[in-house]
Amino acid sequence: MSNPITDLMIRIKNGYMAGRQTIDVPYSVFKENVIKKLIEMKYLKGYRVTGDKVKKMTIDLLYKDSEPALTDVKIYSKPGRRWYVSVKDIKPVLGGLGYSLISTPQGVMNNIEARNKKLGGELLFSFW
Repeated sequence: MSNPITDLMIRIKNGYMAGRQTIDVPYSVFKENVIKKLIEMKYLKGYRVTGDKVKKMTIDLLYKDSEPALTDVKIYSKPGRRWYVSVKDIKPVLGGLGYSLISTPQGVMNNIEARNKKLGGELLFSFW
């Protein structure tokens, strides 16, 4: 797949839909930052990095009362169309029930953090 973040989120969503406990994804530093943010927001349980030359991440999925923590994803930025937003354009997702991840100059943030710090950036995806 040409967009690694889209691939990561689709693998996570498919893992939840299949009822898996863990999934494996290729490693990158940017993916690791996205996964750390999802863990911080209680959408994933944890992750491990394995391998020396060819690294991969094993992600532990989180279920709340046998229901997946993440139910759907809407991808915005794609390789052919990057989606940039200013702080004025950052809106709540599902009336505040979901989040968006934004790649800002200060790192990956959710929509609430970016709005509080008055930062815009590339809108990666929304999830709930």
